[in-house]
Formats: sequence, C-alpha cells, structure tokens
Amino acid sequence: MFIDLNADAGESYGAFTYGHDREIFPLVTSVNLACGFHGGSPVRMREAVALAKAHGVAVGAHPGFPDLVGFGRRDMALSPEEVYADVLYQIGALYAFLKTEGLRLHHVKPHGAMYLRACRDRETARAIAEAVRAFDPEVPLVVLPGTVYEEEARKAGLRVVLEAFPERAYLKNGQLAPRSLPGSWISDPEEAARRALRMVVEGKVEALDGGDVEVRAETLCIHGDNPNAPKVALAVRRALEEAGIGVRAF
Repeated sequence: MFIDLNADAGESYGAFTYGHDREIFPLVTSVNLACGFHGGSPVRMREAVALAKAHGVAVGAHPGFPDLVGFGRRDMALSPEEVYADVLYQIGALYAFLKTEGLRLHHVKPHGAMYLRACRDRETARAIAEAVRAFDPEVPLVVLPGTVYEEEARKAGLRVVLEAFPERAYLKNGQLAPRSLPGSWISDPEEAARRALRMVVEGKVEALDGGDVEVRAETLCIHGDNPNAPKVALAVRRALEEAGIGVRAF
C-alpha cells in the first residue's frame, strides 16, 4: 500500500515569508506551489522550485483566485472564461521555472476558494479541467472525491488523483467543514496522524457533524500555513510508515 503526502507551499511573496517550506519539503513527497495569484512571487517561486529539486520532491501547480490580500480564500464570482485563463496563466508561470531547473510539471491542484468552488460549481470545475487539458492532457488533476469537480475532471479525460485532508475536519456530506466552524482545523500532530492512518487503512474519518464519512485518498494534504505544519507532516509520515504504508509521489 502506498500514499502520496503533499503540501501546499511556495506561498511567500516579495518580502513576506509564509509557511514552513524548508521544514516541510524533506517530509513530503509532492508539493503544490503557489503561482502568484493567492501567494508566491517570481523570486519566491524560483526559490521554491529549487528547494523542491534539492529534496527530490515532485512539483505541482497550485493556481488560485486573484486574491493576494485574502490569500485566495475568499470566493470570487469569476466567469468560466476567466477561471480557464487564470488557471492556464498560472500553470504557465510555474512551468517556466520548472523548465529552467529541468523538472516536469507533476500535477495541478487548485487552491482555497477556487478548489472549493470547483467542488460545488460544475462550470468552474469544467473550466479548470479544460485549462489543464489544454496545457497538457497527461498532467494529473488533484480533486476532492465525490464532487462535480471529480466528475468534470474525468469527463475531460484527465488522470484524476483523489485527495484527503487529515488536518481539516469533514462534514458528513463528504465536504470539508468551513473554516469558520469550531473544530474545522486540526493542529494537534498526533490527532492528524491518527486521522491520516484511518483514512488510508479504513477509508473513513469522523465527521464534525456526527458519524463517519467515507474517504478515498491517493494523496494526503498538509497545509503549509498550519502553525504546526512541520510537526503534523512528521507525525503523519511516521504513522504511515510505522503501519507499513509506503509514502511516495503518485
């Protein structure tokens, strides 16, 4: 049994340092790098790509809404045409830095509010999938299982990679709990590790609003802006490996 451990990263921009990239990169097997819209800037993107290369970590694009002030976590009513163009633009920006380092684009995973909107809005999901397919139909798209986002990615003929979040709470409908709800964020490393192991072994996790929710996962995400992100990543990886589960990029 194998699982990928990914981290949202490369979100520093300009003079501002954000996240824990240097501590997290040695612990994960793939990273989703910000592409300049919700975080990241040209110099910071270049640094993150070089850091990923140094640690042998697979690199994916992490496009988001054009919302640097809100860190891409505020919903925006962009048209499908705008979503398509914004995603394609951001993938292209990251690809330029990957090419100079001799690296390939491993996957695409939207960020924050764009990701969540794709899970419930079919037109947004379709626009993202079409942008990825236009760039390269062989590039995998990371999705939340059981959503219209997964459906549209499959319709586009893309390789779909199912994702789960051990340090984010779920609702019993399978959606991620809004960050505004108490208990939506798991910062305790051991609790995150316990949840990660159950997700992989049992395919289940407790829902914030009661009962269990089914989880299908080929990759587990650690948010780089979690204050305990390095400790969470270490605890999750240790728990998986001690259970005999291989940790490697998909």
